Amino acid sequence: MSEILTYVEMTSCDQLKPAVSVPSLALEPLDRDSSLITDLQARIGAPYGWESASRSAEEWEAWFAGCPARRFWLLSFGSKPAGMVNYDLHPSREIEIETFGLLPEFIGKRLGGFALTLAVRQAWELLPSATRVWLHTSSLDHPAALPNYHRRGFRTFKIEEGDRKPLPYGVS
Repeated sequence: MSEILTYVEMTSCDQLKPAVSVPSLALEPLDRDSSLITDLQARIGAPYGWESASRSAEEWEAWFAGCPARRFWLLSFGSKPAGMVNYDLHPSREIEIETFGLLPEFIGKRLGGFALTLAVRQAWELLPSATRVWLHTSSLDHPAALPNYHRRGFRTFKIEEGDRKPLPYGVS
């Protein structure tokens, strides 16, 4: 399956263009031992063919071990989990938003812009000396993802074309 990966960045917290606030939407830390992490990532990624949608227990264990400094945050709407954000703090003082997404039942409710605003603000707060916040998105992700990143002030710095292996039968 062919895809285009687009890498976007902000090099200063002043570049953030906040979306309109959604008072019921909040971002709160999530303990790395929480079972919500694997559940949310699988549910968020399933519609887009993310690897997290079909990882085995052993693959999850390797994923967690591969980045012990990864930070997890829960997006909640009211009292319900609505999505999540994962941050990788790199030694180069860069913060990668490794995962950002909403659960399918919260898409289309005009939450994405403010959810991303919260995620970016938190990234800059995690490491005040950071030189940039960056992430990548795929042409197979939600069609509003890249436009949302650009509206919030991210700029594209790299584009790659490639192929993604399809998910196993029965995983969508």
